[in-house]
Amino acid sequence: MLKTGARLRSQVCTTQVIVVRAGSHDVALQCGGYLMLELSETPAEGLTATEGFTEGTAIGKRYVNADGTVEVLATKAGAGSLALDGTALTLKAAKPLPSSD
Repeated sequence: MLKTGARLRSQVCTTQVIVVRAGSHDVALQCGGYLMLELSETPAEGLTATEGFTEGTAIGKRYVNADGTVEVLATKAGAGSLALDGTALTLKAAKPLPSSD
């Protein structure tokens, strides 16, 4: 189960994230097609990103699921893309600023 504030790392690339919003249901956060691990855990040897999960993750960007209940902030970029229970996360759009007219 995801917890707000958790720091996670990918098993297949250099991607690292912080969970900003965890939601209330039990979900699995993945990167490159594999479950993400706590920073202190050691990734499995010889894993490579699965087809369809190689879009990459950009540093400093927020990624969310479709209904906005889960949000993560990428603290380190990598070659794998983020997913929640196999469904790709999308880049969170910036809120428009009010006009100054």
